[in-house]
Amino acid sequence: MAKSYKTIKSNAKGIFSDRGSKFFSYIHPVTNKEEACEWVKFYKEDQPTGRHHCYAYRIGIDGKEYRSNDDGEPSGTAGNPILNQLLSKKITNVVVVVVRYSSGTKLGVPGLINAYKEATINALNMSEIIKKVIAKYFRLQCTYAQIPEVIKWGKQQKVEFTRKKFDLQCFVEFAIESEISETKLATLSRNINVEFLFEG
Repeated sequence: MAKSYKTIKSNAKGIFSDRGSKFFSYIHPVTNKEEACEWVKFYKEDQPTGRHHCYAYRIGIDGKEYRSNDDGEPSGTAGNPILNQLLSKKITNVVVVVVRYSSGTKLGVPGLINAYKEATINALNMSEIIKKVIAKYFRLQCTYAQIPEVIKWGKQQKVEFTRKKFDLQCFVEFAIESEISETKLATLSRNINVEFLFEG
């Protein structure tokens, strides 16, 4: 199994124009298909005058979960060209949404394929592709009195805390490299509840 995968560091956007039609492309890192669909929904609501909101996403360490959508464009002219660029770059955990504002001039099938491809490439060119070590993500629950122990454990084990919530019941989310997660978890107090979230 691969020890790492490629994704993007942060959000980015691009634009492509052809015969008056404009194609605005937006790329976002995501961890699941629900997040990807939320971005699609966001752009449909944020840019309701766009004629088409086409997209593709690729999810998972191996990138085997994916989907593309033409949103009313001729079949295969929008979603697939977007997805093919993600495959070409070998990146995953990412969604691309391309919003088209039409001039009324028909571009034809080759023109549409090229437009969605180039719009995606432009967004990719504006994004930073990074390599991520595969990690397992966990959430632990502890009492307020146990917080110092958790913080100390995190520093000793060099654990990345991704989210903290300190209240009557405290929750901390963190990530550990998959290959050494069990070893590091074994050093945590047995009376602290740890829940596995996902791997990625």
